[in-house]
Amino acid sequence: MAKESFDRFYSDIYGTRWPFLRASLCLPTHPVEYHEGLLQPYHLDEGSIIAAKTLPVADADEVLDMCAAPGGKSLVLATRMKESSLMVSNDRSSQRRGRLRKVLDEHLPEQMRNRIKVTSHDATKWGIHEQQRYDAVLLDAPCSSERHVLQDAKALSQWSPSRSKRLAIQQFAMLAAALEAVRIGGHILYSTCSISPLENEQVIGKLYKKREERFEEVSVFEPLSEQLEHGFIIMPDTAAGRGPLYFCLLRRIS
Repeated sequence: MAKESFDRFYSDIYGTRWPFLRASLCLPTHPVEYHEGLLQPYHLDEGSIIAAKTLPVADADEVLDMCAAPGGKSLVLATRMKESSLMVSNDRSSQRRGRLRKVLDEHLPEQMRNRIKVTSHDATKWGIHEQQRYDAVLLDAPCSSERHVLQDAKALSQWSPSRSKRLAIQQFAMLAAALEAVRIGGHILYSTCSISPLENEQVIGKLYKKREERFEEVSVFEPLSEQLEHGFIIMPDTAAGRGPLYFCLLRRIS
């Protein structure tokens, strides 16, 4: 049964913490309002706001949000950029892009909205076409989203242990592409809403094995987060229901 397999998989990772973490993931979420510079508030998990704010965009000329839909983190970035900055908000799915455009149109002032281009590229291949273009890149990668899985009977019935491994391969490809797309001295924020180390710190660990000389980690500790071998994670069982949200800030150095 998928449910039992799911519990075994995460129990092996979290041990005695798992029952408490699982219970917190099953509770309703409590999104907060983000309203800085917006036409109307946008509701999203506070962990997402905390993570997005760690990406330095105040002095960036060009910003890329590689997997932007539904658009909450793009809103956070857009309201923190300088007035001359440009941003590309990308999502490969046409359905998700439609939702992304709607979110941007309904929440951003016209002048700000006009500086954001919505695109449909494959994020895993980005570095092939654009190299060293962006000052800041957000990669909020597609992930296991265990909170959703636990709260959706159909999603839980379709879960398998191979899911996290497959996603980790895709996530690394996207992160490697982001490293090509960012300028030397620029920053990449890698984030997921997964609790699987395979999709979080181990993706960063793999980048160290493949590209160690080309980037460095930037410490951005936030009081609600837990420090991992690489990056930080906000967990609902210790952060009053916020998250889960993993994030790791990198700087390209060569």
